[in-house]
Amino acid sequence: MAYLWVTIGSAIGGLLRYVITRLTHNLSANFPLGTVLINVLGSFVIGYFGTLTLQGGKDPTSDNLRLFVMVGLCGGFTTFSSFSLQTFDLMRTGAWGRALANVIVSVVLCVVAVAAGHRVAQIQTSLAAIAETAEEEYTG
Repeated sequence: MAYLWVTIGSAIGGLLRYVITRLTHNLSANFPLGTVLINVLGSFVIGYFGTLTLQGGKDPTSDNLRLFVMVGLCGGFTTFSSFSLQTFDLMRTGAWGRALANVIVSVVLCVVAVAAGHRVAQIQTSLAAIAETAEEEYTG
């Protein structure tokens, strides 16, 4: 059943990514702003939802719902492959400054967004974790 929830979440996340990409297309002519926005939003959601819905948290939920949101929805929504392609395209066309800015802005903002989502949820609960299972977070 978990595979089904991840698949549905991925489809919805991919559709949301497409919608936001289309809505921000004009703003992203010289810099992939839509992709940055998507990655930051997805990072905030995974930090917030992951913390808030832990079994000992404020709003505990099922493993299937956590997989739906964290692996499916956020995985289908965030766009690291698009980010990588756009960064490579900027480098390929000689826009090294914009490529470097994209890497720095995206990585820094996404890590800050995960931390912000976690902190906002942590205000409502006392938990320090975000993930509960190996499927939710790689800790290798």
